[in-house]
Amino acid sequence: MESSFTGPVNVGSEERISINGLARLASEIAGKELHIHNIAGPTGVRGRNSDNRLIQQRLGWKPSQPLRDGLAVTYRWIEQQVKSSMLTSS
Repeated sequence: MESSFTGPVNVGSEERISINGLARLASEIAGKELHIHNIAGPTGVRGRNSDNRLIQQRLGWKPSQPLRDGLAVTYRWIEQQVKSSMLTSS
């Protein structure tokens, strides 16, 4: 995608998810067991989501798939890169 727009923009899912929820989602996609242990401390933001209005206005782009689907594709790509790197460095 080409554009003359140079400002920062948010790119991400508009689905609201907590950090624990994101960790559980990534764990499910990876097929790994994850034990989450939260420690006592100040309470911060309960969840995050991306406001994609600016990128849609300036570039005409918006996410085309749900967070779970995009994260699954990204995980598989990273997993392939790691495997490939391990083969070439052996």
